[in-house]
Amino acid sequence: MRRVEPAQRPPWALDEATFLDRCTRCDACVKACPTRILLNGDGGFPMVDFAQGECTFCGECVRHCEPAALTPEADEPWLLKARIGAGCIAHQGVECRVCGESCPTGAIRFRPQRGGVAQPDLNLERCNGCGACFAPCPTRAIEVKAGLKAMEQEERV
Repeated sequence: MRRVEPAQRPPWALDEATFLDRCTRCDACVKACPTRILLNGDGGFPMVDFAQGECTFCGECVRHCEPAALTPEADEPWLLKARIGAGCIAHQGVECRVCGESCPTGAIRFRPQRGGVAQPDLNLERCNGCGACFAPCPTRAIEVKAGLKAMEQEERV
């Protein structure tokens, strides 16, 4: 049986069950988001869509969440990390550095390759999961998904 992952919730969302219980689907967080990455998802619950832009972690969604389904109590807004997939055109010998140029934390750098194009090198420790690299990627080779530990386990498989 294949596990379906829940939609990516706004930053500082409580665990999925508590979030769904508390969220009244009032759209206050969606309307407050200055980068417009929050949309109404399944059942009218807010979700993140990085195709719209990036999260700046401004906290407006949290400030407007009256039912407290979003709370700034957590150290990190979420456990998302970027991942560069096989569809990356740099992996296929085409010069492209748009993800690195878009990354505000400098988590994506490019390693020169003798006789080839520079390859992306993603530093997961520096990646804050903001999604700034997602929309500019011309091949949609970047995913932004749940945390570092999950990705490390996945890479071992």
